[in-house]
Amino acid sequence: MLGHHRDSDIWRYFHTHWHAWFPGLKDRTTFIRQAANLWQYKQLLHQQLLQELAAWQSDLYRVDGFPMPVCGFKRAPQARTFAGLASYGSSATKLGTFYGFRGHLLINAQGLVLGLAVTAAEVDERDGVLELVGSAKGRLLGDKGYIRPVLTTDLATQALTLLTPLKHNLKQDNSAFNRTVSRQRQLVETVIGHLCHWFDIERIDSRDWWHLTSRLARKVLAHTLMAYFNHLNGLPCLHFRDLIRA
Repeated sequence: MLGHHRDSDIWRYFHTHWHAWFPGLKDRTTFIRQAANLWQYKQLLHQQLLQELAAWQSDLYRVDGFPMPVCGFKRAPQARTFAGLASYGSSATKLGTFYGFRGHLLINAQGLVLGLAVTAAEVDERDGVLELVGSAKGRLLGDKGYIRPVLTTDLATQALTLLTPLKHNLKQDNSAFNRTVSRQRQLVETVIGHLCHWFDIERIDSRDWWHLTSRLARKVLAHTLMAYFNHLNGLPCLHFRDLIRA
């Protein structure tokens, strides 16, 4: 939330301002390695907070994706970072065609991040839905990119109904239904906006999968921790500005 997005920035901040609280703080390189080694514990803490917040007791979920470019499009042919893992993909945002990864986000009705998966940019966003939703039951809202009859059937077997805006049909007026689904989906776009604006989650500052996993786990944990603090203070989960003022 303070804009210290890199491990080195976090080390510098605590070394400068809070060293008396952490007298055993190692050098920057050691700190970065230790922080990356703790990626599993960050994920465990995230799951514990979700349990405290009863996050999986929701019956309404939202799913969406966002681009995570490794580098600029012009530099992509010479890029060596994540070679063999990253790929070209398209985005409906101003990026258009980009080179990198795609993040897939699952949230509940309160806007709590339940899961984040990262795939190569070329991977169809529908392919990872089943793994992302786990055993969730109820309704899942997605955009038109998630329309796939087989996916709808597979989700229905676990009592999860996939709802997306309907494609244009001259024989039927779907405008009211589409507006309702689109309005209900806006929350996931808000959460993605939070993660990108305050936590810089779409930016790839890591050079290997190990550090990237740790970085993403830290940011998802931070977002959930802010929501948890709001819960303790009787504030809506996503009113981060209210929490800062408090």
